[in-house]
Amino acid sequence: MSLYDIPFDRMDGTSATLAEHRDDVVLVVNVASRCGLTPQYDTLEALQRKYADRGFTVVGFPSNQFLQELSSDEKIAEFCSTTYGVTFPVVSKVKVNGRNAHPLYQELTKTPDAGGHDGKIRWNFEKFLVLPGGEVRRYSPKTVPDDPEIIEAIEAHLPR
Repeated sequence: MSLYDIPFDRMDGTSATLAEHRDDVVLVVNVASRCGLTPQYDTLEALQRKYADRGFTVVGFPSNQFLQELSSDEKIAEFCSTTYGVTFPVVSKVKVNGRNAHPLYQELTKTPDAGGHDGKIRWNFEKFLVLPGGEVRRYSPKTVPDDPEIIEAIEAHLPR
């Protein structure tokens, strides 16, 4: 099964895959509402607004595995909307590590970052840039979403 075929749940209860973004650049991020890195939502939203019309999207995957996420999808959606004005898709809460990690994260975490780290998600806001064709690049949680390396990769692969 391709990375693009792995289903996940939207907050409205419907199912989705990354297939609708197969030809786009997608930044997959495990997000949390009560983390020191939560202000990265501002930069993620800025990227979404800047590049969305050119074939880019952020997809947020809330996770409480680091005990910093709100209790329900409804509370998460409200927080993202009212606190950060998030317009990019934020899907239903998932596990990103361990035996019950979401299948998408089981695949994404096979990719090492520039420092050679693969496997387990280290913290909230770890980023995976999925390029058209399925190439994946991984960035540490502390790498800001508008880091020059990420921006360069986004701009080099935008389809339009």
